[in-house]
Amino acid sequence: MARVAVVTGGTRGIGEAISIGLKKAGYLVAANYAGNDERAKAFSDRTGIAAFKWDVSSFDECEKGVAAVAAQLGSVDVIVNNAGITRDATMKKMNRVGWDEVLDTNLGGCFNMCKVAWDGMVERKFGRVVNIGSINGQAGQYGQVNYAAAKSGIHGFTKALAQEGARSGITVNAIAPGYIDTDMVAAVPPDVLAKIVARIPVGRLGKADEIARAVLFLIADDAGFITGSTMSVNGGQHMY
Repeated sequence: MARVAVVTGGTRGIGEAISIGLKKAGYLVAANYAGNDERAKAFSDRTGIAAFKWDVSSFDECEKGVAAVAAQLGSVDVIVNNAGITRDATMKKMNRVGWDEVLDTNLGGCFNMCKVAWDGMVERKFGRVVNIGSINGQAGQYGQVNYAAAKSGIHGFTKALAQEGARSGITVNAIAPGYIDTDMVAAVPPDVLAKIVARIPVGRLGKADEIARAVLFLIADDAGFITGSTMSVNGGQHMY
């Protein structure tokens, strides 16, 4: 029977590539999204992947969302915590709302999703969790104390939870992408983007499909000896 995978933020950007990659590999995929109904419908129509709407920052919504996925596709075996937002500002300009929104979504969403699926994974003695961190959670980034803190927190969350799941056949790993050719990066001014690319040893932005391939490696049934790890996929920009 095919494994069931939930990809949060799974209808666009890196999440879309992960959702599509998992479907091609034979997984039953549920792509979570938070806001854009029209875009989510277009994604489902184009890919045949079911899209489910809920806010990962809300524990109650995650609980209901995962239950809906299980009712339609089956018990959840794989969680890819990809959903994330930015509210960039320097400390001088950042307010508490901008801090809380980013931490609640990017880091709190990881807790919420793992919490609601964890007991089932333990009972079935199998689970795969991949948390999408960031190069900026490893190296920091000016004007992103909220985002960098959340992504750095994901790396610590991953290592701690991996220890709890290890005896139950559950692996928990993280991927730290560098600068990937997505809509978010495309919005960066061209002169700034050129400076970013100049600092990447391979000389280009990453592709979302390259993150998807890393996810597939970590969630494989025969990847059970890899847990608590952070895989950097950044073109050599930050070696950590």
